[in-house]
Amino acid sequence: MPRTAGLRQFGSGRPLVVVAFGGNALMQPGDDGSLATQQKRAVEAAKVLHSIAKRGYRILLVHGNGPQVGQELIRSEEASTKLPIVPLDACVASTQGTMGYQLEMALYNQSHSLRVASILTLVEVDPLDPGFRTASKPIGPFFPEHRARDLRKKLKWQMIEDSGRGWRKIVASPRPVQVVNIEAIDAVVSRMDVVIAGGGGGVPVVRDRAGRLQGVEAVIDKDLTAALLGQVLGAQQIVILTAVDHISLDFGKPTQRRIDTMSVTEAEKWLTEGQFPPGSMGPKVEAALAFTRATGSVAAIGSVANIGKVLAGKGGTRIIAD
Repeated sequence: MPRTAGLRQFGSGRPLVVVAFGGNALMQPGDDGSLATQQKRAVEAAKVLHSIAKRGYRILLVHGNGPQVGQELIRSEEASTKLPIVPLDACVASTQGTMGYQLEMALYNQSHSLRVASILTLVEVDPLDPGFRTASKPIGPFFPEHRARDLRKKLKWQMIEDSGRGWRKIVASPRPVQVVNIEAIDAVVSRMDVVIAGGGGGVPVVRDRAGRLQGVEAVIDKDLTAALLGQVLGAQQIVILTAVDHISLDFGKPTQRRIDTMSVTEAEKWLTEGQFPPGSMGPKVEAALAFTRATGSVAAIGSVANIGKVLAGKGGTRIIAD
């Protein structure tokens, strides 16, 4: 029987937590990449999210989509002799829909009482962002050199040789400025148990002088978008999930040591000193810092397996206000 009448305001009195996890939660290295396998991974993710909801939280989920966008770009490339190449912003939008569908279905099957919604999310970026001057984010498949030259000439793609494995497209990674449809997200968050938004960092758009929006070839860091959404929506906490249980200083060295709690000032200092590299933990720490600076609330970084302890402040690494 459709639930169309007597809807309650589910948000009342329950804290909102923003949860950010990568696209590899649904497509891990070694997986065949099929939708059937991704759906099985979505079921695993749904169990984690359901456990959070049972603790009395509303959840705003921001997922990554790196592997999934890579697949979309491969499909587009393979069909390029028959159909036009699909631009990157459209690939991000497409994966938001597919991954939202997979996660919604898994969550509903986990608990029929959960209220879940996915929102196609547009995120505005600054066309003058320094990221546009120096594209740095490799995406999509590896190409042989002759194909890379062809794509550079015909489509004006910027290409880079990546680790001896071939040539890849590189794109800008600008910072999120504002979420265009934030009012819609806010309205849905107030009524739902789990809202999936900001997938892949959001579809990147720029605004012209007349206020018109246009998609751009770029990717936005999903953790920065999660932090922005948490700030605007008044989340009590943000949890950034990663492969490790906690942050460490001097990672990989004999002097490596775990950090359970660090203040904003300490995190800023260690980030400046290069303790958290740009290609790994750096963006996560930067996003956590942005949230805690703006709100004074706790940001936590930890593993999926430890999510209960992370939420309770007994696991992971917590970033707190000074």
